[in-house]
Amino acid sequence: MKTPHFSKVHNHFKLNGFHYDKKSLVEVGYSFVKEGDPFEQILGAFLYDWLNPKATILLETSGTTGVSKKIEFDKQAMVNSAIATGDYFGLTVRHKALHCLPANYIAGKMMLIRAMVLGFSLDLISPTVNPLEETEKTYDFAAMTPMQASHSIPYLERVKTLIVGGGQVPEHLQSKLKQIKSLRVFETYGMTETLSHIAVRTMDDPYAQFQLLPNIRIHQDDRGCLVIDAPYLFVKGLKTNDKVEILDTQTFRLLGRIDNVINSGGIKIHAEQIERVLARVLYAPFFVGSIPHETLGEQLTLVVQAKKQEMEKVRSIVKECQDFRKYEKPKILLGYSSFVTTESGKIKRKETLKTLCHSKLDL
Repeated sequence: MKTPHFSKVHNHFKLNGFHYDKKSLVEVGYSFVKEGDPFEQILGAFLYDWLNPKATILLETSGTTGVSKKIEFDKQAMVNSAIATGDYFGLTVRHKALHCLPANYIAGKMMLIRAMVLGFSLDLISPTVNPLEETEKTYDFAAMTPMQASHSIPYLERVKTLIVGGGQVPEHLQSKLKQIKSLRVFETYGMTETLSHIAVRTMDDPYAQFQLLPNIRIHQDDRGCLVIDAPYLFVKGLKTNDKVEILDTQTFRLLGRIDNVINSGGIKIHAEQIERVLARVLYAPFFVGSIPHETLGEQLTLVVQAKKQEMEKVRSIVKECQDFRKYEKPKILLGYSSFVTTESGKIKRKETLKTLCHSKLDL
């Protein structure tokens, strides 16, 4: 019986400067689990699962909008995803790539698979907020969270192609990233169920639409939410909770999650649309949500992670902002010392609003 395609390791693949075949990579995984740093231990366990003879693998969702769950995926679909990314961005054998993402979830796992499948020379760096500070090397390809990209601005001229995902990329960060002339940078759209990204958008325009990767088909359900078909990922009719505007067969504009739609006085407001405006003036962690109101049903609320003594300054900044459309200016400001988050650092909005705030101010 032939060895399945997914179990192969490209003969040009390098990890931290050394060549490894499948057998020696299993030994690396064992070493990581037994002696590695916490992020290496997670990668080591994943290598075990990836290199075993089974055709499927269990992956855990991020739990951003609910309880995280484990889903079984075909390994060949993950190989196909890696190849699609390589084709789209022109990545190939011997390209140098940086792995600096947490390996708990799909983005970090797929960086490792891309390297093994496509034959990259991959460097593993601890997933700190500023990973490029730990090395002086240059890279053809890297993936980062928005927070990592923000802290890495002084060093990103050493990266040729960067993808940013795992959260909304603020407009002020997009502006800084596109000023780095040597850098190709893209925001990604995807999830565990699609084995990382299935669409990307450039930073040339802060409101640019997402462009689908080849062989992806989309439509909307009766809620106006995105539905994805991706045969090479073995995905059929995947319903998301993302409200979109479909522009043509290859492009769409992301409006926000249906979970985050606020119905205030019969007017439906997308929280993410307001957050894009506020991201131009606020640099503290924040999100837009709602609290119950006896006549409006829900009252538009800005939730900020800041100290109590900083709240008056935040209120002043928001009150002076003139970029809100009608009905989209928050009415209440809540201050928290910290937010409830998932293990991957994403804010749990509803859970945060159930905890006690330290400040409540009118806007």
